[in-house]
Amino acid sequence: MESTLASWRLRALAFAERRLPALTRLRQPEALPIHLDRRRIYVLPTAFGLGLAALLFVMLVGALNYANNAAVLFTCLFASTAGASVFAGFRAMSGLQLVRVHAGEAHAGDALALELRFDPGARGRASLRLQHAAFETAFALSANEPADVAVPLATTHRGWIGPGRVRVWSDYPFGLFRVWSWLHPDVAFLVYPALERSAPPLPAGEGRIGEQQQAGANEEHAGLRDYRPSDPPRLIAWKASVRHDSLLVRDVERYSGEALTLDYAALRGLDREARISRLAAWVVAAEHARLAYTLRLPHETTGPGLGADHLRACLRALALMPADAHG
Repeated sequence: MESTLASWRLRALAFAERRLPALTRLRQPEALPIHLDRRRIYVLPTAFGLGLAALLFVMLVGALNYANNAAVLFTCLFASTAGASVFAGFRAMSGLQLVRVHAGEAHAGDALALELRFDPGARGRASLRLQHAAFETAFALSANEPADVAVPLATTHRGWIGPGRVRVWSDYPFGLFRVWSWLHPDVAFLVYPALERSAPPLPAGEGRIGEQQQAGANEEHAGLRDYRPSDPPRLIAWKASVRHDSLLVRDVERYSGEALTLDYAALRGLDREARISRLAAWVVAAEHARLAYTLRLPHETTGPGLGADHLRACLRALALMPADAHG
C-alpha cells in the first residue's frame, strides 16, 4: 500500500514538473536571497495523514450511527487537532530565507561540498529537511541564528556547475502533512579538472633557479620571511634570526629565472581531456614538491610561481579551457 502511494506521488510530481512549472518553481534560477512566503509553499497529506482521515471518517460514521455524543465530540477534537497541525508545519516554513550558497574546491569526479546558509528570522524552525538529488538531511534552526547546511554535489566534468534544484520540506509536528518548497539559487561554482591517476613523474627541470640564486646571496640583501616547518634547514638565515629574535629563512618564492615548464603542446600523444588531467596532476605534484612552475596553455601562460594562489590560478585556467582547445 505504502509503495503504491509513493509511486503515485512520484508520478504526480513528475506530471507537475512537466505541466505546472510555475507551481513547482523548476524553470529559472533565482537570485539570492530566496524568501519562502505563502505563494510558494505547498501542502499535501502524507500516507499517514490519509490513513488517519479515513479512520476519522469511520469513527464519525459510527458515532453518528449510534448517536454517541461523546464519540462525536472526541472525533471532532481529534480531527481539529490534526487539521491544526498543518498550520504548525506551514509556520515552520514560512519566512525562511536562503541567504548564501558557498562551495569548497573539488576536482571532477569528486563530491563538491556545498554549504547553504539559512536565516530563520525571529523564530526557531524545528524538524526541517533538505533534499538534493538522492541526498537528504534533517536540520533545525534557532531564532535569529543563521546556520549552514552541508550538501554534497556530485561532479562529472570540469568547468562551471550549478547546484540545481533543492527541496526544503517538513512534516512537523505529527507527520500528517508534508509542507514543501523548491529553491533554485542562481549560483555557479568552478570544478577543477580530474587528476590523472598514476601520472608519470614531472618533466625534467629543477624549478629551483630562484632558490639557488638567493641561497648564495648575502643575508643582508636576501628576501626573508618567517620559518615554515617545510623549509629546508640550509635556507635558515641564522644571523638575521638572531637579530630579530625569531627564526627566519631566505625567501625562495621569488624567482629570477625560468622555472619548471608544464606545456600543453608537449603532450601531443594524448587527447585533449587526458592532457588537461595530466597537467592538473603535474601542477599539484609540483606544488607539493615546492618546485616553481610555469603552466603553458595554447592561449595563456601562467607563472612562474609557487603557492596556493598560483596553484588555484593554474587549476582555474585548466578548468576553463574551451572544449575545442588544441595544440
